[in-house]
Amino acid sequence: MRRVFGAKKDKEPPPTVQDASDRINKRGDTVEEKINKLDAELAKYKEQIKRTRAGPAQEAVKARAMRVLKQKRMYEGQRDMLYNQTFNLDQVSFAAEGIKDAQQTMSALKTANKDLKGMMKTVKIQDIDNLQDEMMDLMDVSNEIQESLGRSYSVPDDIDEEELMGELDALEADMGMETENDGVPSYLQLDKESDLDSELNLPSAPTGHAPAPGGRTNAQTEDELGLPAVPSASLRG
Repeated sequence: MRRVFGAKKDKEPPPTVQDASDRINKRGDTVEEKINKLDAELAKYKEQIKRTRAGPAQEAVKARAMRVLKQKRMYEGQRDMLYNQTFNLDQVSFAAEGIKDAQQTMSALKTANKDLKGMMKTVKIQDIDNLQDEMMDLMDVSNEIQESLGRSYSVPDDIDEEELMGELDALEADMGMETENDGVPSYLQLDKESDLDSELNLPSAPTGHAPAPGGRTNAQTEDELGLPAVPSASLRG
């Protein structure tokens, strides 16, 4: 059967946009080379026209130059058409690449959305609120424990704070008085002499001189300090 009808040929894959663009670019390069050759030929004909005189020879050169110019214009039209096709293919390729990027972005977003939904199933806002409430309760209990442990055993609970403030003010007043007395505390200051005498009830010291025994008079004189004066004879001796 294969010999009669022949084997089925495999279909070639359709050309991609990049393949078509590359093929058109090659054709455009070929046309561009032909245009460059025609430009060189036209330049040669221009020089010949300048060197030849007006007449049949110059007309023949002009005819050849006209033919080359027509070919150049034709190739330039083909080149422009090929460049337009390449431009269109580039736009299509750019759009296709944009669609591919969008597809990859959508696929990545779908995967991320699925992962987020899976993670959100394990995390509930109600559980978070309950955890926060429990933490606040634990912190309150901890503060109460610290206050209870820091309470002093020797201080009664029924102390009047106003009474304590009065004692504190009195203590500050005493400290101020002690500062005014040259910094000497009141219990270290000397009492006044009159207060000391009144407390001891001692008799006052005599102010005069005792009379001499046996009716004798004291012939000794006293110095300016009230002491017996030394005789001048003893000082000379």
